[in-house]
Amino acid sequence: MNDHGPDEEKTLSAKIAVLRQEHSDLDASIYALMHHTLPDQLLLQRLKRKKLLLRDQIARLEDQLTPDIIA
Repeated sequence: MNDHGPDEEKTLSAKIAVLRQEHSDLDASIYALMHHTLPDQLLLQRLKRKKLLLRDQIARLEDQLTPDIIA
């Protein structure tokens, strides 16, 4: 069950929005880097890893906002 107050939900939602923007920015950076003549493979790996970590953080925060449903 979701036991967060309205202020905590707003804080979580704001944090999710910031992380989504950062995820989107990383996606754009990865796309641009991949289209260079000789992309820096190490940098690409680091950016992709960070993007995955952000996705996981977003999922965890969204789970905190979503009430548990017992089927």
